[in-house]
Amino acid sequence: MATYKEKVGTSVVNYAGNYPGAVEGELWYDSTNKNFNYQYAAVTATGSWSSGTSLNTARADLAGGGIYTSSVAFAGDNPGGRSAATETWNGSAWTNVNSMNTARAFLGGTGSSNTNALGFGGNDGGTRYGETETWNGTNWTEVNNLNTTRTQTAGTGASNTSAICFGGDDGSLRGYTETWNGTNWTEVNDMNTARSLLTGTGIVTSVLAMGGYDGSSRTTATENWNGTNWTEVNNLNTARTQFAAAGVATPSVIAFGGVSPGSDYNALTEIWNGTNWAETSDLNTGRNALGGVGTTPNALAIAGNLPAGATAAVEEWTGPGQPIGGWATGGNLNRAREKGASAGVSNSSALFFGGTPAPSGQTESYNGTSWTEVNDLNSDRDDLGGNGTQTSALAYGGSTGLTEKWNGTNWTEVNDLNTARNQMGGAGVDNTSALAFGGTPAAANTESWNGTNWTEVNDLNTGRNRVAGTGIITSALCAGGAPSPAYTESWNGTNWTEVGDLNSGRNALGAAGVDNTAVLVFGGSGTSAKTELWNGSSWTEVADLSQARDAGGSNGTTTSALFSGGNTSPSAATEEWSSSSNVVKTLTD
Repeated sequence: MATYKEKVGTSVVNYAGNYPGAVEGELWYDSTNKNFNYQYAAVTATGSWSSGTSLNTARADLAGGGIYTSSVAFAGDNPGGRSAATETWNGSAWTNVNSMNTARAFLGGTGSSNTNALGFGGNDGGTRYGETETWNGTNWTEVNNLNTTRTQTAGTGASNTSAICFGGDDGSLRGYTETWNGTNWTEVNDMNTARSLLTGTGIVTSVLAMGGYDGSSRTTATENWNGTNWTEVNNLNTARTQFAAAGVATPSVIAFGGVSPGSDYNALTEIWNGTNWAETSDLNTGRNALGGVGTTPNALAIAGNLPAGATAAVEEWTGPGQPIGGWATGGNLNRAREKGASAGVSNSSALFFGGTPAPSGQTESYNGTSWTEVNDLNSDRDDLGGNGTQTSALAYGGSTGLTEKWNGTNWTEVNDLNTARNQMGGAGVDNTSALAFGGTPAAANTESWNGTNWTEVNDLNTGRNRVAGTGIITSALCAGGAPSPAYTESWNGTNWTEVGDLNSGRNALGAAGVDNTAVLVFGGSGTSAKTELWNGSSWTEVADLSQARDAGGSNGTTTSALFSGGNTSPSAATEEWSSSSNVVKTLTD
């Protein structure tokens, strides 16, 4: 880590507290916290599109769900009219499977894999639908309808038990928003701008919605959903309708294709860094009415309309292999502790719970600046697992099998793990969908949570504890641990596969990431400060933590992560990882 002496010769600015005016290459002194800080270069994420494997059936105005290596495309328009056709993708080929019960286009859709999807709304040309169908990998099943029948809507979510539908046309343009809990749709707060033909991506508690038709013109309007309200944020650069998006969490999203002023078949791609949209590499072939799945490191643009009509063509997005980034000092926890767990989708939205020393049920919420004490766990514990978001989290294990669900206000005890254990890893984006793996004593056990019960699924290849885990229930990564501190295993929704080892073997490390292709791990045993980035095939060492530690709480993505608390007496420190904006690094003097 750089020291003040190594920066001698660089001008120093004296400032009390956070210094928002820092520019690249500037060294400044924080007289409040008595830290020297160095401002690193701005980072702009980039990527590129390449040709992928085409669908079996050309179509447009379709929906999709899943991730880059495991997804499903369904419904839409084809030369024969409205379609109910469904195809699944396993990372190498599209397969025709059982059709939806209701043929339609302009519907909303989401899902976590090629065995888990939800389709809702839409039309067949003359009739608007409120019908909702759920996909289990074999069949579509009709479930409870949307409260408001509509078409040209948008939707996103983590799985077929956790989704959100927003915007659309029911005869008038609407900002209506409804959330799905696996059984029913519930009306929640409306969007600020009513519109149709929009798109959006994220999970139920963290959504970015953009573009569409607002009744007078195509719009650039972008709104962020935090689980309760929509907030207007910075607009797209190019107004458009009938386009697609990909991304799991709002700090990192791409939007592509569509109809825009002057172009009915747009190739433009824009990337969101949590604050602004920036134009990046275009699609190879401009198109509209397409589908999109995946994340910013890896996504698919599926089918759509070309000037000659519907296409089956697919393009693959590959984001930056190694985003440059660094750690910055964040606000301290109110109470120093270690062996707690965390949930959250970014470095400005997190929940930290449990830990030691007692009282170990304490829960704190982070807003990007400071931690606030909120309601405690019902049962004090440490060395527990956790996942989810600031408003929808799950806490499990910690010497017992006890599981508790967080709804943004309170913790509620729910069904226990089948195998009681501690020091395990976890993955999942909310409190309805989780994976717990490993644990003490050197366990290989893996269990999947569906919002109600834990189910035993296939074990890790190597039993271990104090592992790092992150991802979703169909695409997760387990790294490090004892007694095999360098081992890494990748989960595809069914099995664990051994992949490339960490460069620095360790246990009790933190992790952040949205799937098994893009993961950041940091800290660990031996009071390590090392940070490594996984690109789906190998680990690369990147910028170290400012404070070496293990057994802290971790959450976020490879572009926006948080590491809190830990084993340094213990620690109250929080560090924020960012690779999408100017990075401030706290230096020792």
